Amino acid sequence: MVQINENSWSIITAHAQETFPDECCGVIFGAGMVDRVVPLKNIQNKLHALDPLTYPRTAVIAYAVDPLELDNVIRQAEASGERLKAFYHSHPNHEAYFSDEDKAFACPFGEPIFPDTVQIVASVYDRKVKIIKAFAWSNEKTDFVEVPIQRI
Repeated sequence: MVQINENSWSIITAHAQETFPDECCGVIFGAGMVDRVVPLKNIQNKLHALDPLTYPRTAVIAYAVDPLELDNVIRQAEASGERLKAFYHSHPNHEAYFSDEDKAFACPFGEPIFPDTVQIVASVYDRKVKIIKAFAWSNEKTDFVEVPIQRI
């Protein structure tokens, strides 16, 4: 069971609503029972503008995290004793599921780069978050599977 505190849930929800109709993305760090959400920039539109053949999708249906920004926030969090707990992103005008593209981002070499983190997906329609789901890596299934998520 993945537990997300009320404040973190609210930050993820607000981020998904603010970026609509584009996808949002970010990370959650944990230290004991305290979570900290760090919204990240979705650079998908920038990549698409630079090279539409390599990046045919826009931020309306995809997200890309700046690897330098991600590396910096992870290093800062680890230096403070926090651990990377989860990645999150939204699916504007789509259901909350873990897509093939989501798996490709999480597993660029066939296995997750961060196998102990959870992937959280928020379904957003008309700037309203419909549902938030969580997915975790299953060694048995060699895939991400839905796991229960609870707002505490």
